[in-house]
Amino acid sequence: MAARNTARKRAFQILFEGDQRGADVLTVLADWVRHSRSDTRQPPVSEYTMELVEGYAERAKRIDELIAQYSVGWTLDRMPVVDRNILRLGAYELIWMDATPDAVVLDEMVQLAKEFSTDESPAFVNGLLGRLKELKPSLRRDEA
Repeated sequence: MAARNTARKRAFQILFEGDQRGADVLTVLADWVRHSRSDTRQPPVSEYTMELVEGYAERAKRIDELIAQYSVGWTLDRMPVVDRNILRLGAYELIWMDATPDAVVLDEMVQLAKEFSTDESPAFVNGLLGRLKELKPSLRRDEA
């Protein structure tokens, strides 16, 4: 599963870059794909990375609403940029992608928080995504 781990990390980096630049994540994704095809030093962008970024982009507004609604004491604007984008990626994969077990998604997002964010971030990410996991059946039903 190292390939999926790498794909998630790249998807997080694309979401993070888009957030930092104020750019559309699909534009950032296209830039990454173009660079990987024209520069052999750049790693390729996997299908799974593209699937994660495109899926997030399709549901970005709803994902941000859910994060804002269930994050206690934090608005999206006050949240560290790293945490916000890990949560965005995790919420998408957790709620809308059935191929990966929920526990794996939570663990992978906590690992990203450990690698890229603050000491408090893994617990925050785990808690919020854990809450979304509990609510997953009703959240998906609300969309229907």
